[in-house]
Amino acid sequence: MMGLARSGPGQLTRRAAVGGLALGLAGAAPVTPPRRVVSLNPCLDVILFHVARRDQIAALTHYARDPDASTLGQRAQEIPITHETAEEVVALRPDLVLMSHHSAMSTRLALSRLGIPQATFDVPQTVAASLAQVRQIAQLLGRRAQGEAVIAQIEAALAAAAPPPGTPPLSAIVYQPNGFAAGVGTLTDEMMRRTGFVNVAARYGLGRWGNIGLEQILADPPQVLLAGQVAEGAPTWADRVLSHPALEAISGVMRREVFPQRLLYCGGPVLIETAQALARARRNVLGAA
Repeated sequence: MMGLARSGPGQLTRRAAVGGLALGLAGAAPVTPPRRVVSLNPCLDVILFHVARRDQIAALTHYARDPDASTLGQRAQEIPITHETAEEVVALRPDLVLMSHHSAMSTRLALSRLGIPQATFDVPQTVAASLAQVRQIAQLLGRRAQGEAVIAQIEAALAAAAPPPGTPPLSAIVYQPNGFAAGVGTLTDEMMRRTGFVNVAARYGLGRWGNIGLEQILADPPQVLLAGQVAEGAPTWADRVLSHPALEAISGVMRREVFPQRLLYCGGPVLIETAQALARARRNVLGAA
């Protein structure tokens, strides 16, 4: 579940409290909602974009404008960005910075020394934790109603993507550049199960995250390869596994469907596009059977 910087879930740091952003009882919204919010994490970018008023967003990460890295892409072109350095953040004069435990420690420490309020979040590993994170951020921003509206949209997308009752699940793995895959116990794994797939990454010896060799796929292919997309232009070495001709040789027993890498790591509103992509893949495979 989520945690806020240097405190338990649902509470801000002492510096944040001094800055006027302390939560009320039972996790209530701040007395004075923040007016200038900076995100230092690509997944938090998307939640902030969908929950906040536009005039509340001081900056997103530079990933937000990259359509291969974020579901925002073109929609973020007019919003300021940073490369997550303390100098950039300080210059924006934020009254709240959203970050993850993976954010650069140097930036986190610098902002703490300057007394800039921070809220630090874990990476959600379940749909329930992801929805709770949307709700918590919405409360921090004084945007509770908008947060509930976003949650309703996510839940509607999940319901629409669920397979018809009695539909047998399809064996599948998510396969990204360099053979990177999501194992059991990840948010991606839960989304696969919700949309009619059974994640068989464990049969290749994969834990939660890791790489699966092409030889393993060829020797024991799943029904569906939910593959990333090769970058335009000359493919990188990491991309080459996705375009290897050996995959075409087993196309008769394994169907390949697109699962963009930008959907692999994030929850929140990203789950809407994730659910749609997985449901589309399931329909394509069953329609071609």
